[in-house]
Amino acid sequence: MGEDTESSKVNHSFLRDYVTEADVISTVEFNHTGDLLATGDKGGRVVVFQRETVVGHKPKGELEQVGETGESGEYNVYSTFQSHEPDFDYLKSLEIEEKINKIRWLPQQNAAHFLLSTNDKTIKLWKVSERDKQPEGYNLKDEEGRVKDISTVTSLQVPVLRPTDLMVEVRPRRVFSNGHTYHVNAISVNSDGETYLSADDLRINMWHLGITDRSFNIVDIKPANMEELTEVITAAEFHPHHCHLFVYSSSKGTLRLCDMRASALCDKHTKLFEEPEDPGSRSFFSEIVSSVSDVKFSHNGRYLLTRDYLTAKVWDLHMEKGPVETYQVHDYLRTKLCSLYENDCIFDKFECVWNSSDSVIMTGAYNSFFRMFDRETGRGVTLEAWRETSKPRAVLRTRRIYTGGKRRRGDVGVDSLDFTKKILHMAWHPEENIIAIASTNNLYIFQDRVSSDTQGPDLCSNTI
Repeated sequence: MGEDTESSKVNHSFLRDYVTEADVISTVEFNHTGDLLATGDKGGRVVVFQRETVVGHKPKGELEQVGETGESGEYNVYSTFQSHEPDFDYLKSLEIEEKINKIRWLPQQNAAHFLLSTNDKTIKLWKVSERDKQPEGYNLKDEEGRVKDISTVTSLQVPVLRPTDLMVEVRPRRVFSNGHTYHVNAISVNSDGETYLSADDLRINMWHLGITDRSFNIVDIKPANMEELTEVITAAEFHPHHCHLFVYSSSKGTLRLCDMRASALCDKHTKLFEEPEDPGSRSFFSEIVSSVSDVKFSHNGRYLLTRDYLTAKVWDLHMEKGPVETYQVHDYLRTKLCSLYENDCIFDKFECVWNSSDSVIMTGAYNSFFRMFDRETGRGVTLEAWRETSKPRAVLRTRRIYTGGKRRRGDVGVDSLDFTKKILHMAWHPEENIIAIASTNNLYIFQDRVSSDTQGPDLCSNTI
């Protein structure tokens, strides 16, 4: 009997720690109000979370149980749906993964919400809406929806809407396919609310949200001879206010700002942002670590935030010669680049985000760590998102990487970092200090505490 009990314990532990590849979160995105949060995973699923608002007149005991005393609330699962399925390209004999690469919300126009999701090849527009009433009293259908025999209909009645349990419906409204030869790595909704761009390794296309059978190619860097290819597109985004401007980054560490008023095909950029390379520090890994993995416009549209392997940089649109701010994310890994190249970690693509006021930036690192930098002081802080040490409502403690000198209690040595636990995807609430961090199959939501005696953000976590 004791042997069976021990066996069940081992199996339970195994199931708890076992993570399938399909469950790994691959993108995180707040909508424009921050009330909804969407995640996509490698299994092609999209999970939408909704922020619950706690009503002030609820009993005190219930408020304490929820853990909220104000108008803010937790994020709970709102809807889950299968966005993409695995496919096969018969012309190239290649499998197309169902993994969700990006999710982007459209500005809300009515009670329904719309979002774009994409895998490597196909972009889909989804409508998320609520229904709390259903029609009753059909003349030609019975209560179960079956068609009646017309001969049995002796009188006519007016159908009515009856209240019913709240239902969340998710329906595909558009499917944008056959627009990309290479893998889609970015989508961005234009400020005009009518168009969006999608980027792959060599091309950027612009789509109209109402037209699915054609797109306009606005950037094409594919050379006539592929042997002459020297760089690829890594990310792209529309300007938040000017619908004619967009930026794209490359694997060479450059940024190109393009103006669609100048030319329909924006092969010639308006501005080129590039940091001069120090010839004395060049190595085999220089080009790899300088590749830009993410680019984001600031909310005011004046700055660009980029992330390469070792640093996060802020660029001023009025100054092309170099970044105005550079933040070392994990400079202690410079001595580990050889081993990181061998285990392919050097090719990891970290994202970066702004806070709502553009005063703080955030990006990910290894060992379940993520970093925040205050732009005014230039100081950075390292925080940890890990299920085993984080409990709901717990205050986050800062972490420190030991690189030499006097070692403090709790310091983490560089050699003990776990490179399988990486924070690649994250999002920041558009108006408040609420952040969402994806770590493998876990979604952590951190929020500033409202009381004055706290020293860090609260944590509530959901496991997907």
